Amino acid sequence: MRIGILTGGGDVPGLNPCIKAVVERVIDDGHEVIGLRRGWASLVDGDPAQPETLKAISRPLPRNAVRTIDRTGGTTLHTSRTNPSRVKPSALPAHLADRAPEDQDNDDPIDVTDHAVSVLEALKIDALIPIGGDDTLSYGLRLHNEGVPVVAIPKTMDNDVHGTDYCIGFSTAVSRSVQFIHQLRTSTGSHERIAVIELFGRYSGETSLIAAYLAGADRALISEIPFDVEKLSGQLVNDRDANPSNYAVVTVSEGARMLEGEVHLSGEADDYGHRKLGGIGDTTAEAIKQITGVNIISQRLGYLMRSGSPDSLDLMVATNYAVMAADLAVEGATGRMVALRSGTYTDVPVSVTGEGVKRVDVDALYDADAYRPKVRQVVGKPMFLY
Repeated sequence: MRIGILTGGGDVPGLNPCIKAVVERVIDDGHEVIGLRRGWASLVDGDPAQPETLKAISRPLPRNAVRTIDRTGGTTLHTSRTNPSRVKPSALPAHLADRAPEDQDNDDPIDVTDHAVSVLEALKIDALIPIGGDDTLSYGLRLHNEGVPVVAIPKTMDNDVHGTDYCIGFSTAVSRSVQFIHQLRTSTGSHERIAVIELFGRYSGETSLIAAYLAGADRALISEIPFDVEKLSGQLVNDRDANPSNYAVVTVSEGARMLEGEVHLSGEADDYGHRKLGGIGDTTAEAIKQITGVNIISQRLGYLMRSGSPDSLDLMVATNYAVMAADLAVEGATGRMVALRSGTYTDVPVSVTGEGVKRVDVDALYDADAYRPKVRQVVGKPMFLY
């Protein structure tokens, strides 16, 4: 078999070990693995009529090519947020220019999925393993519906892919966040301030909630519950006064918003309709300072949460997901996603990713009045309480 593999969306630690494990699982049985570069953009940029473009978008992955990649974070195949079903005319490569509308002011997205399928056929891909989050895997489902054999692997530091308890990248993101929260305590305490720490997470507050829970932060703001900054400010002043070192810490999910406020968005929407989030931490910090008169440390952890090498849990899950996906691909399975459910490795229909959204179970895990984690019941919960 010739197995294609790609990574889409944001990078996370664990992608490279996952790629390596797919190769090592199948290579000795005579199968071949082809890496597709820059995610789904490869299927737009390649052109079956121009063999040189196929070489540019693909890369054979023999054992020697992946021998050491598991020691680093990120993805050796690179990534993008391209969606071949929604390509703007202005982003079409030259070989697809004839699909652009005659009205040059019309920038409505164009579906080039038929072209994407033709590229896979030209590369003689027998099965495709996309590694990604909801957006990347939604297009994997589209290709499955078009007849392409697809076995998906869930990846996102937000841990918000529906159908699995765990996504590659989440453990490392939480570990990094806990580490940086503790490190920021030294400066916050030295200056007797309040630290406002903004975390990635999009519209799921799990990273803020779990990082605050594990790091013992005083308060945690999550995307699921709008917050009253006046009330929060009073709580943080009380936390600061009660601390012998005279400081307090609050984590903020990038998708959080104040009461009657809006989520902080910037830039143009990507191919999946998403704009960038971020900035609520700085806005909250300024408001707290104005209300309390206390000096603030405002820190966005941002990409530091998902940079660098994976922790041991992400290494374990990435490797096992890869082994499962490779086995399914060789067996001829299609339209499946590998998953963890109730602590057990399994696989589910890839269509499950579109059946709902994963958000914090506020009733079970959060005190919406005190703005802090409150785990009411651990028994029966997944390892990460999600």
